[in-house]
Amino acid sequence: MNTHNTPHPAPITLITGGSRGLGRSAALHLASHGHDVILSYRSRADEAASAVAEIEALGRRAVALQLDTGRSDSFADFAATVQTALAQTWERERFDHLINNAGMGVHAGLMDTTEDQFDELFRVHLKGVFFLSQRLLPLLREGGRILNISSGLTRFALPGYAAYAAMKGAVEVLSRYMAKELGPRGIAVNVLAPGAIETDFGGGVVRDNAGVNGFIAAQTALGRVGLPDDIGGAITALLGDGSGWINGQRIEASGGMFL
Repeated sequence: MNTHNTPHPAPITLITGGSRGLGRSAALHLASHGHDVILSYRSRADEAASAVAEIEALGRRAVALQLDTGRSDSFADFAATVQTALAQTWERERFDHLINNAGMGVHAGLMDTTEDQFDELFRVHLKGVFFLSQRLLPLLREGGRILNISSGLTRFALPGYAAYAAMKGAVEVLSRYMAKELGPRGIAVNVLAPGAIETDFGGGVVRDNAGVNGFIAAQTALGRVGLPDDIGGAITALLGDGSGWINGQRIEASGGMFL
């Protein structure tokens, strides 16, 4: 029997917050490069269904599952739902890549940040990433990949993002520990840190405020603000066949901000 012509199954990538913004861009970019996708959405089922339709239009399979990454008490049920989706849609028991992308921004100075804002950032950006990964690891294949999304704000400081950046900084440390502990399973864990991107994140200020947009472009070596496709391309590259030896690293995709 000639096994050289046996087709490899398409990689299945699970993206939290994959129905909008950077997550959606990444999902579509990955689909255009041969990935099937499981995406989570918090509340907008219509946006999730539209993302699934776009992925299917690219010839790939996709499933959208509801998840609030700030509610760790829902993660066991979510993992069971993922397991069912894998069996029903792909007749498989494992997926290949996990992208911890879901999040939201809070812009408030040190003196104005409330405990409720801080706690919500903690639940979504740190506790959620830790315990969702823990729940999903039994479903991630040996030799798979995890990509945690951070921010350029862990390297440079802009007033108003202290709490948000602190959570992302913690995720970067966590990622190195994950890489170390999951090494025996052949699972590589990295961080992708986007710079400022034109999306609806944080109320769309980078996209819609010409002054902010111009300031960032002037501070970026490549002379413009990032676009969602810039990040989708970086994510696809980091999950590609040639990037398996990259492990425990923080990769910034910012066009060279504040160099």
